[in-house]
Amino acid sequence: MIYNSVFKNTLLFLLLVVFSCGSSIKEKDVSDKRQNKEGAIKSTPTSAIKTGADNYEAYMPLLKDKKVGIVTNQTGILSDKTHVVDFLLGKKVDIRKIFAPEHGFRGTADAGEHVIDGKDTKTGLPIISLYGSNKKPKAEQLAGIDVLVFDLQDVGARFYTYISSLHYVMEACAENNLPLIILDRPNPNGAIIDGPVLEKEFTSFVGMHPIPVLHGMTIGEYGKMINGEKWLKNGIQCSLTVIPCLDYRREMPYSLPVKPSPNLPNDQAINLYASLCFFEGTNVSLGRGTEKQFQVYGSPSLPKSAFSFTPQPNFGSKEPPLKGQLCYGEDLSSIGKVKQLELKWLIKAYRTTSDKSKFFTDFFTKLSGTKKLQQQIEAGIPETEIRNSWKKGIEDFKKIRAKYLIY
Repeated sequence: MIYNSVFKNTLLFLLLVVFSCGSSIKEKDVSDKRQNKEGAIKSTPTSAIKTGADNYEAYMPLLKDKKVGIVTNQTGILSDKTHVVDFLLGKKVDIRKIFAPEHGFRGTADAGEHVIDGKDTKTGLPIISLYGSNKKPKAEQLAGIDVLVFDLQDVGARFYTYISSLHYVMEACAENNLPLIILDRPNPNGAIIDGPVLEKEFTSFVGMHPIPVLHGMTIGEYGKMINGEKWLKNGIQCSLTVIPCLDYRREMPYSLPVKPSPNLPNDQAINLYASLCFFEGTNVSLGRGTEKQFQVYGSPSLPKSAFSFTPQPNFGSKEPPLKGQLCYGEDLSSIGKVKQLELKWLIKAYRTTSDKSKFFTDFFTKLSGTKKLQQQIEAGIPETEIRNSWKKGIEDFKKIRAKYLIY
């Protein structure tokens, strides 16, 4: 009897311990889930983000037994650095043609350089350029294709031409009854919405839609907006599927694994791109022909200073503006990350240039999407007042944008 009593008590004690531990584990799980919901747990690391290209289980069934065309360049890679074209060919996908945007399929051409059609030396596939005189795929170029895939890394600025290429690709797909699949990618400037909204009369290839300079959307979200707002010719719409990124939130920092174009060599340049690109419409260099493209600015017309550089032909800039001329300005390569469209460097350069009549070029209006910004700077309007003039346009855009957000 004593033995039985001891055995029962021991068994009861062990059961109590097990249930107690189990209760504790369950309570911790609930607590962790609650913390995660409230954002107290550390964010998913950037390395854990899956791009649309990595989310292949979602799009491979859509390509089965199809003749495929693909719009891509050097940015179309998976997390293991395999190019999406090589990945699809390895999966026996029947790729018929590659379409390449500005800078070409391998991303080596200068900004604005005419890129000719050709053949990929690695795969033997024909390459059709979507830059220069042929920005929109022609019906004969799409012949024999059942579906088009789009995989380009955008940087979130209105004048970065990959979203303009997207517009024309969507339009061609709509006109030729071709479905389009966008493999989405994070926007490295995805948390910023800022700048003047483009006015329709200033539409060009560096600004095709009524959006701010920084739009805060992924390229997949942007494609949905082009379709939904009927911005294609005659309001037509294409059959669009967006393959989303996984484990991504737009406020997450995202470091691009490869240069999106020859003159955006690192995260700093990509972050400063929208702010410094305005100098493309002035007589000031933004570092083309140096090793710090979009991280410095300077001109022979600016006051002498401790910092200077001399643009020389290099990779991505065969004929840089102000080639061979000593330029004085500022080095921004080590400043902290900007969280808005910065005007202070543009305004400072204008105020201190030796001849204000030669500062702006006609291209500035295309970049800004309005005549007002140049007029405001020339009139000496304070930066805060210039920013206030953007507010209504930005708020109206945010209402449109909200309809198309995925993340």
